[in-house]
Amino acid sequence: MLPLSNTIFKAYDIRGVIGKTLDAGIARKIGQAFGTAMLAKGEKTAVIGRDGRLSGPELAKALAEGLQSAGVDVIDLGVVATPMVYFGTHVLDARSGIMVTGSHNPPDYNGFKMVLAGEAIHGETIQRLHRMIETGDLAQGSGAYRTHDIRSAYIERIASDVKPARRMKIAVDCGNGVAGAFAGDLYRAMGCEVIELFCDVDGNFPNHHPDPAHPENLQDLIRCLAETDAEIGLAFDGDGDRLGLVTKDGQIIYPDRQLMMFAADVLSRNPGAEILYDVKCTRHIAPWVRRHGGRPLMWKTGHSLVKAKLRETGAPLGGEMSGHVFFKDRWYGFDDGLYAGARMLELLSRLDDPTAELNALPQSSSTPELQLWLKEGENFAVIGEMQKSASFPGSDEIVTIDGLRVEYPDGFGLARSSNTTPVIVMRFEGESAEALARIQGEFRREILKVKPDAALPF
Repeated sequence: MLPLSNTIFKAYDIRGVIGKTLDAGIARKIGQAFGTAMLAKGEKTAVIGRDGRLSGPELAKALAEGLQSAGVDVIDLGVVATPMVYFGTHVLDARSGIMVTGSHNPPDYNGFKMVLAGEAIHGETIQRLHRMIETGDLAQGSGAYRTHDIRSAYIERIASDVKPARRMKIAVDCGNGVAGAFAGDLYRAMGCEVIELFCDVDGNFPNHHPDPAHPENLQDLIRCLAETDAEIGLAFDGDGDRLGLVTKDGQIIYPDRQLMMFAADVLSRNPGAEILYDVKCTRHIAPWVRRHGGRPLMWKTGHSLVKAKLRETGAPLGGEMSGHVFFKDRWYGFDDGLYAGARMLELLSRLDDPTAELNALPQSSSTPELQLWLKEGENFAVIGEMQKSASFPGSDEIVTIDGLRVEYPDGFGLARSSNTTPVIVMRFEGESAEALARIQGEFRREILKVKPDAALPF
């Protein structure tokens, strides 16, 4: 049995490598600790599910045993997308849930995304689970176990509410992740004709990695749209909570631009509402939201952090550059790639030429996410020092809610600490190639002042 490593307790979830930092024994302890935390909040029943990873059955079984050993009753949904566990915590008699998922990580990873008494847990709450296991401060009991098939309720709930204006032919690429077990049936239930790519669930991911944030993982979908009469392409990550979008002419519509489409629609029913977006998103979102009668609110990166801010503000919509979109308008406020895909199809079905409308969304020259790898903890030290001493002449505003986001009249630069790896994440956007290069140059200068030997990725 593996020893417990604190490295698996991340900012937003628990994640490890099978056989190295995570096994059934650790899953059982996590279940018992989570069950103990549930009981302290007066919760007695937990929903669990798992994605298509090969280690899933063993981990889910051990997790259930751990929860039951704390005296918690378990409702096991079996193989589902992560949002279906979240859905279960809204429609079943249970406000807590755990999804066994490695999300978009390599095949030998797995982990747990957790909802405790209606809230996605993060930070200190996750660290507390680690301490409970270390000290043995765990409840003892004997909970019940039952299985439940939530598939038809989930599909019916979406298809009964989200109504395309016309029949669309679409292509869907699930990268052999668990979304493949549901996406085709969901969109057919909405009246779409669906071409399925890699929708057989296979934890070896034999075709490409299930992560639509990276263009190389969308090439099969782009090719399919070029070679068939499908008019739009949807792609999903390994556990179905993030959406990728590709136009007929092969353009990738990144999540911050998807959010513009969603915001215009949501604001038509919720005038004056706040729209949340994370620090990695394009600078075009704020003016777009204002133009459509809303109030833009930039917030920290991290799906749990955005969910908490949505609850606090009552905003009907939030989104992250990573592809997590949170609808509180007509939905429950959790991130769900399959549902976001449904809402996107509803919007696009009203358009004569969806590709032209999507490509017309505001856009600048921008970089993908760039990463500066450092030693453990060093990323926070470098950003902390830059927040104190860095100077960016010519900038309009410096936002420090999550690292440093520096706004210029013609672009922005961002450097922030990853909460999950010893990395500084950077992103740059400019109205021209010259603006982009100038802003990168300013960040290069300020990072090298603090860390002269930094191996910058630009």
